[in-house]
Amino acid sequence: MSTRALDEQVDQLPLPQALSPETPPLENGDRLTRSEFERRYVAMPSLKKAELIEGVVYMPSPVRVKNHGTPHGQIMGWVAVYCAATPGIESADNATLRLDPDNEPQPDVALWLREAAGGRARISEDDYLEGAPEMIVEVASSSAAYDLHDKLNVYRRNGVEEYVVWRVYDRQIDWFLLEAERYRRISPDAEGILQSRTFPGLRLCVPALLGGDLSRVLAELQIGLASEEHAAFVKRLASAVLENTQN
Repeated sequence: MSTRALDEQVDQLPLPQALSPETPPLENGDRLTRSEFERRYVAMPSLKKAELIEGVVYMPSPVRVKNHGTPHGQIMGWVAVYCAATPGIESADNATLRLDPDNEPQPDVALWLREAAGGRARISEDDYLEGAPEMIVEVASSSAAYDLHDKLNVYRRNGVEEYVVWRVYDRQIDWFLLEAERYRRISPDAEGILQSRTFPGLRLCVPALLGGDLSRVLAELQIGLASEEHAAFVKRLASAVLENTQN
């Protein structure tokens, strides 16, 4: 077969979807609309994480164990235990979040009230989270990460009530509360405990978390789950779900 004939056969072969002229691949730094970002992301099933922040595509490096994988697992365990004891709320690990036309992040952890319990976020028909969850947790490397800059402003503007960032290299937990459309950073109490305003009973022992002592983190959480505030919260959620279900 001649070289020309071989070239013609190659030209006729179908291109992979992600490389087709109709669906270009996502590239770090691309400026896209949210719908175009989703179209390209769906066409790349092997891609594990990509985010659209203020219209710009971010594609993180491969995830390392000590600076992300282990901290992420510990935070997810803390949230999962709280969810198990608190009917009426939901959480997600690395789920794509449709926030606004220019922003579709993939937060490490999202925690929200179910719609029936009065929450604003909902799961769409095509299985994406839409609207602002009450809490988002991100695991970042340091204060230079975009989690504390562009992402912080996006979450604030969209009304995420509590935003928590674990800066692994800096050995620091930043916990922000939304007040008057601005984030206020709160400090741990004398025992190193941070507590959620939105989710009563959700308490975090900062020294234990930074020290890798997950058993103590969960023991301190159990104190919150046994509190009167958490019991009252669970009762309020149940009443809200019952009322919305009957209407």
